Amino acid sequence: MGRFTIPTDEHMRSGHVACQGCGAAHAMRYALKAMGEDTIVSIPACCWAVIPGVWPNQNLKVPLLYTAFEVTGASISGIRAALDFQGKDDVQVMGWAGDGGTADIGIQALSGMVERGTNVIYVMYDNEAYMNTGIQRSSSTPVGAWTTTTPVGSTQFWEADEKKDMVDIMVAHKAPYVATASVAYPEDMIRKFQKAKTIHGPKFIQVYAPCPTGWRSDPSRTIELAKMAVSTHLWPLFEVDHGVYTINQKPQKTDFMAYVRMQGRFRHLPEDFLKDWERKMDARWETLLEKERFSKELEEKGLLPFPGPHE
Repeated sequence: MGRFTIPTDEHMRSGHVACQGCGAAHAMRYALKAMGEDTIVSIPACCWAVIPGVWPNQNLKVPLLYTAFEVTGASISGIRAALDFQGKDDVQVMGWAGDGGTADIGIQALSGMVERGTNVIYVMYDNEAYMNTGIQRSSSTPVGAWTTTTPVGSTQFWEADEKKDMVDIMVAHKAPYVATASVAYPEDMIRKFQKAKTIHGPKFIQVYAPCPTGWRSDPSRTIELAKMAVSTHLWPLFEVDHGVYTINQKPQKTDFMAYVRMQGRFRHLPEDFLKDWERKMDARWETLLEKERFSKELEEKGLLPFPGPHE
């Protein structure tokens, strides 16, 4: 019998109501494998407010609290405070919000949570739009993408702004642990969640979770698409542990245009636009390599790692 590389315990039942090929469903399953049964999950308005099923049923084997769209950071802060008051320091608290509920509506509560140094894990599962309410643009929607609020037509009124960099924002907050993950790399993702559990203070993990419905992609190719995002350098897998950057994979770059062509949301984009987007992406990859090099130098000099909030 072969050796399993990820935990075999399941804390997510079958029978959820996610769309076919939903990356967010994969993300929750892997996260709970790492978090374990002694976990409380808080979920705001998002796809995952629907995926568990219709009340009184839900497909998670852990306690689940639904909250308002904007309050995930405050909600998990309150849960953590209540558990601490009861002396239950062996229970993990995880906030699970989409990109809209994190980068837009929920960023104030998230910022306050990190500033207070709350000992929780905040997860932004990133499907790059408000998918549950009809594929509206969020500040995590990539440049050029079609959404129902950035329509494609003769005026070329598609998404014009760069994707908001939530990892940089959380690093600027001096969160002790910040990481990216992908549903295409479950071993890497589970290791990061397990590591986050060992670190005191606020942890932030941004998970790449393709949405076939909103991305206009083939549901059977979700994992392939997620792998291509990493290999093209569009979605680097890295972690920032108390200011020290570590890039977890440094793949030989693959064809970015092949990644784009797999998604109908980019079908309208002209070649010169795509080439400019790729140049900017390559520059961000080089910047990340430099951040890793420089932070390792500071670590060798004893200037890093820095303490997180209230450590």
